[in-house]
Amino acid sequence: MLRSTRSTRIKHAGYIRVLVVIALVNYLASCSPPSTGLNPESLPRSSFTWNEAELEVGLANWDAVFPTREIPTGTNINELPIGQALVAFSRGGALEQELERFITTQKVAGLIVLHDGVIRLERYGLGHSRKGRWTSQSVAKSVTSTLVGAAVRDGFITSIDDAVTTYIPGLRGSAYDYVSIRQLMTMTSGIRWIENYINPTSDIARFYSEPVEPGLNATVSYMRKLPAEATPGTKWVYKTGETHLLGEVVSAATGQTLADYLASKFWIPYGMEQSASWHIDRSDHELAGCCLQASLRDYARIGQLVLDQGRIDGESIVPDGWFDAATRTQVQTGTPGRGYGYQWWTADDMTFQAIGIHGQLIYIDPARRLVVAINSAWPEATNRDRSLARSEFLNTIATTIDENPAVGN
Repeated sequence: MLRSTRSTRIKHAGYIRVLVVIALVNYLASCSPPSTGLNPESLPRSSFTWNEAELEVGLANWDAVFPTREIPTGTNINELPIGQALVAFSRGGALEQELERFITTQKVAGLIVLHDGVIRLERYGLGHSRKGRWTSQSVAKSVTSTLVGAAVRDGFITSIDDAVTTYIPGLRGSAYDYVSIRQLMTMTSGIRWIENYINPTSDIARFYSEPVEPGLNATVSYMRKLPAEATPGTKWVYKTGETHLLGEVVSAATGQTLADYLASKFWIPYGMEQSASWHIDRSDHELAGCCLQASLRDYARIGQLVLDQGRIDGESIVPDGWFDAATRTQVQTGTPGRGYGYQWWTADDMTFQAIGIHGQLIYIDPARRLVVAINSAWPEATNRDRSLARSEFLNTIATTIDENPAVGN
């Protein structure tokens, strides 16, 4: 009898150990990136060539693939309070399956909804977590736009109607002699540029590989060779290279790196939760049109700062009315209901967005005091069907907010 009891206890203990191991494995799987067998440091040095598995690893580990400059955070963190959950998206809620389908089909690494400054919904996927950083792609353009505004507020830039060559002498003698900072902001310089992410001969591809002229940085070296195709201010064409030029304007005007100026203007003062980083080029300059790496909650904080007109401790970091102009349609893009401001995508319903390829987004709805930040790993750089599905989901979030307006801790 004793022998039988001892045997039963041994079997029971073994069973418990198995359960513990299984639970531990499941826990680690939920906290760690998926095991793809890919080493970030071995990825190709052009993200335009990455396949789906490489994107999921590379977008989460950009600093391990490319050179970056760190953006420190301070000691005082601007905590985001947890508000009343959007019950419809919770387990058993009416929209639970729609949320799960969106996360799966959109390859979502992170989704957060702020309503009046509090978190109403926060989810992660692809092994990503609150502590991880994700690359912004062209969401960085809207951050660069804000830094231009800050440089105007600080007196480093006299006016966005100044000639670009006032701040970047290396562009003198090029087609940019006739272009203003405002025209860079609205992408209406009239300079010819082709932004095609799958064409290796397009400007966006060649920009990163062509030799740099002696005495110039990589951005100025490439951009000064481009010809004019229209009178400045008359034609809108999306040009990442020109946002890189805006970064050069800010750095030249302030005498600081873009990362340092960002840190001093709002990353530290606004209380961002984690340090960030910014991709630097062959000349050790930040690529202002791309690739700021940050946590999901800090992307949401960027949106909240803009929603609050750039105010930190009651004082704005940009001139009065800056965001009213920056997030209002300044030029038509050829898509009905959609326009472009100062490096922000605008809509007729007065919402506006910072958008990056492969599904990156900061969406701001001032009327609802709503901010949505999304990190994704779309297999394609751009995809019309995915964009439409995302717009529909944002509308669902807005409707749910209207039906569940209560917020608070």
